[in-house]
Amino acid sequence: MKLSGAKIIIETLIEQGCDTVFGYPGGAVLDIYNELYLNADRINHVISAHEQGAAHAADGYARATGKVGVVLATSGPGATNLVTGIATAHLDSVPMVAITGNVGVSMLGRDSFQEVDIMGITLPITKHNYIVKDINRLADTIREAFKIAKSGRPGPVLIDIPKNIQTELAEFTPHTAPEAPYATLIAANDELSMAVKMINEAEKPFIYMGGGIYSTGAGKEIRALSEKIDAPIASSMMGLSAIPYDTPRFLGMQGMHGDYAASKAMNDADLIIAAGVRFSDRATGNKDKFSPGAKIIHIDTDTAELSKNIEAHLGIVGDIKDALARITAAVEPKEHAAWNAACAQLKKYAESAYKNYGDISPYEIIKAVNRRWPADAVIATDVGQHQMWVAQTYKFSTPRTFLTSGGLGTMGYGMGAAIGGALGTGKKTVLFTGDGSFGMNLNELATAVSQNLPLTIIVLNNGVLGMVRQWQTLFYDKHYSSTTLGRATDFVKLAEAFGAKGYRAATIDEFNTILDTVCKDDGVNLIDCLIDQDEMVLPMMPPGGTVDQIIVTRKEISE
Repeated sequence: MKLSGAKIIIETLIEQGCDTVFGYPGGAVLDIYNELYLNADRINHVISAHEQGAAHAADGYARATGKVGVVLATSGPGATNLVTGIATAHLDSVPMVAITGNVGVSMLGRDSFQEVDIMGITLPITKHNYIVKDINRLADTIREAFKIAKSGRPGPVLIDIPKNIQTELAEFTPHTAPEAPYATLIAANDELSMAVKMINEAEKPFIYMGGGIYSTGAGKEIRALSEKIDAPIASSMMGLSAIPYDTPRFLGMQGMHGDYAASKAMNDADLIIAAGVRFSDRATGNKDKFSPGAKIIHIDTDTAELSKNIEAHLGIVGDIKDALARITAAVEPKEHAAWNAACAQLKKYAESAYKNYGDISPYEIIKAVNRRWPADAVIATDVGQHQMWVAQTYKFSTPRTFLTSGGLGTMGYGMGAAIGGALGTGKKTVLFTGDGSFGMNLNELATAVSQNLPLTIIVLNNGVLGMVRQWQTLFYDKHYSSTTLGRATDFVKLAEAFGAKGYRAATIDEFNTILDTVCKDDGVNLIDCLIDQDEMVLPMMPPGGTVDQIIVTRKEISE
């Protein structure tokens, strides 16, 4: 049967399992929006306040559900407004398909109204991208985009569709099922045998898991390996929620603002089994002095990650779940009582060193939310101090419940991601944000309210750009250049103006009283928490520093 290009787009999206599209209409996609209108009973469209918010919502939807997120924008500024959201998904390996409209093929390259080469712009931040100039290739291009987005190491794919392609007619033959991902490479037997030998010989093995465990659902395999070889586990920030916080031997997050025990134990290990991680600079500090006594086994689906940042003694390319399961089946059962006892002591020391600051501590705020919200609640953050406090403090027990921007560190990510997570799962959702980050995306309150989402927004409001101020305190002689915001914004009134409920807390007692009310409400609520501007994220490894330089307490700063 012959269908218009716009109709083919909608039919193919539905065929590929897409039930929700996030986006914002404009001239170059009006034909697609007309089809969305005609098929509203089959596919849902969520209009955002800004295209960047729509991209982050598609990202959050994908992270929370494990499905491919879809975002739609018009040409020119609509397309360029997606760029930060696409880059965020790319750096965190999130499966997403971005569809943009463009001027007709005959008008390309003529500086036409709202024309931009979005394919060229996004080439470095996508797994692949296309411009469709032949309507007969349209359906298969969309199918291929979904296949690429969810195969191997996931990531975003962009499809640019000129306006004439949306109106032309072509034969359309529907497929009966979504495209399956490309077959995953299976790790070689000889490489796994070498890994087994190294693990059997280790006295202080250490398991380091990242976003690859989160995205592949390999938490069960990580726990099984840890149990069999009696090895402690630490996570990068992107790996949080992949295994429950109370998993035996789990030390928490590792890295610049990671748990002291996790970072110190990793430094003291004689073997690091790293799976689905990229060894970013925030995780390693000074790469030349990173875990000097350890051999490293690095397992990843992406060959490019092996030895990219830290030289691996053994690099294994292949399906992470499969590789971990085969290693676990082959290794000898081990007990490392002294090693685990030493790790437990490190954890005990670190917990005793953490101190609150001010009348309303962010740590206590996060713990209070954690106690009241269900275990499967979606927790989103923006980027900054609040992000690290949540990563350090929140006790995640359900996979795919932590939505945060790790690789790109995108302030303004949180509201869109929370909206996508709430819509994708239907679960109660919490956004932890700072007054600086929230200022970048607060317009998406309109989207949350219009969708009547079960979303609570916790603004950790210190009146400053907290993380930058912390660096200025520690490394720039307290030269607070442009980090004191001095804004008169009333977040409570702002929330009410958008149609949400707003509250303010200046003490932890006030916060707990408010929270008792808010936790029973399934609408959009905002709590403005007035925290101290000198509250810090500790521990902290100085940039380019080593484990021996980790600052654990405020006393160490004053000294």
